[in-house]
Amino acid sequence: MLQQAPSLTRLVGELKKLPGIGERTALRLAFHLLKSPQNLGCLAEALLQVKENIRNCSTCFTLTEHDPCPICSGNRDLSVICVVETSQDLMALERSNSYHGCYHVLQGAISPLHGINPDDLRIRELLERVTGGNVEEVIVATNFTVEGETTALYLSRQLKTLGIRVTRLAHGIPLGSDIEFVDSATVQWAMKGRNEF
Repeated sequence: MLQQAPSLTRLVGELKKLPGIGERTALRLAFHLLKSPQNLGCLAEALLQVKENIRNCSTCFTLTEHDPCPICSGNRDLSVICVVETSQDLMALERSNSYHGCYHVLQGAISPLHGINPDDLRIRELLERVTGGNVEEVIVATNFTVEGETTALYLSRQLKTLGIRVTRLAHGIPLGSDIEFVDSATVQWAMKGRNEF
């Protein structure tokens, strides 16, 4: 049937490129969109609008419609920069409403296996921001993965040569967890990062 509808075949192919979407899900989504043409029009319009309006902030490199982004142009603590891998990480930290400094989005993490080196990230721009301003602390908030830890170590070495205080997000046992169900690596990090009570 799809051979008779090349545009539907193309739609399914494009949907399959999205993360977590396989052939069957892409086909199901395509048929759902076709059932309600107004939804299809709204989706197409939203995609075009994102393509035209979304860009990276020239200061922190998060996704934004206005340059500089509302965070960089707002009333934030300029002496602290929180470094994250992606704009999604920035949004998660903002949802917590616990941080009021600036951000810097690396747009990835160091991963030699995937061909991502420090020069492929926004590290040079971070170092320029730190040396060119009144930054007192950089919070490294990369993910707790091998790539995130590698990136954190690389950043801490680079920043400490500039005399900047470098801190790392705490990690350990999540609130509301039973210790018996937490993996051993998390327990190990929690023990190493314990604080005075």
